[in-house]
Amino acid sequence: MTDPAAVGVGPLWVGTSWKMNKGVTEARLYARGLSEYTSRTDLSGVQPFIIPSFTAVAAARDELGAGSPVLLGVQNAHWEDHGAWTGEVSVMQAKDAGAQLVEIGHSERREHFGETVATTRLKVAAVLAHGLVPLLCVGESAEVKRAGDSSGFILEQAAGALDGLPADQLGRVLIAYEPIWAIGENGRPATVEELREPFADLGREYGGRTRGLLYGGSVSLDNAEDLLGIDHVTGLFIGRAAWHLPGYLRLLEVAAAHRKATGSAGG
Repeated sequence: MTDPAAVGVGPLWVGTSWKMNKGVTEARLYARGLSEYTSRTDLSGVQPFIIPSFTAVAAARDELGAGSPVLLGVQNAHWEDHGAWTGEVSVMQAKDAGAQLVEIGHSERREHFGETVATTRLKVAAVLAHGLVPLLCVGESAEVKRAGDSSGFILEQAAGALDGLPADQLGRVLIAYEPIWAIGENGRPATVEELREPFADLGREYGGRTRGLLYGGSVSLDNAEDLLGIDHVTGLFIGRAAWHLPGYLRLLEVAAAHRKATGSAGG
C-alpha cells in the first residue's frame, strides 16, 4: 500500500466517492471484488481509492484487508477530536474505523451543509494532524464560469484552506477540481479545452507541491483518457461511472495503460 503520509513520485490517483449510496452488504461485495482484482492485476503507477458512506467504512476495510493497495476514505469529518458535536464524526474516529483519506469541501457540503472556506481550513489541519490524506475539493458554479473567473474562484478556495501550510504538510494534500456545472446527474461533461486554463493555473500554484491534482466531473470511459492527458492532471475523482465495480475496474485499466504509455502522470 502507498504510504498516505509520504510524498511520492506521483502516481495517477483514481478514486470514487459513493455519496449516500450502498449499504454494508453492497459495500462488502464491491470491496471484495476490488480486492480480488487488485491482488491479481498490475496497477503500477496507479493509486486506487474508494470513499464509502460512514456506515460502510469498516465493512470495506475488512474486505480490502491489511496491506491493500486501495486507500479507503470518508466523505467528511469534523475538525475537533471529540466533544458535544451531535451527528458529527471526528477525523480520529474516521481513522479508527479504517479511513486513510478524508474528502473535504465538496460543493454539496458547501451548498447544503454550510461548509465554508474557514471550515475547510480547520478540517485540512485536523486531517494532517492525524496523518491522513486531505482531499480538498474546489469548483465553481456555471455563473462564475460565465463571468470568466473560474481560475480566480478555485484558487481562492484552495488558498483559503491551504495557505500557510509548511511544505511537508502541503505535500500530503490532494486537490480535486470539480466544476459544479460538470458534476452530478445533470452535469455537462467539460471539454478538454475548458479544463486547460484552470489546470494550468492550479499547476502553477500547486503542481509539484501537493500529492496531486485530480479532475472530477462527469468522468466516463469515453473521456477518461483525454482528461488524463491534460497538463497537470494527475488523477481522476469519479462519480456514477465508478459506482458499479466493473466500471471502476475499467477506469483503473485506462489509467494504468495511460501511465504505462506516458511514463508519468499529467500527460
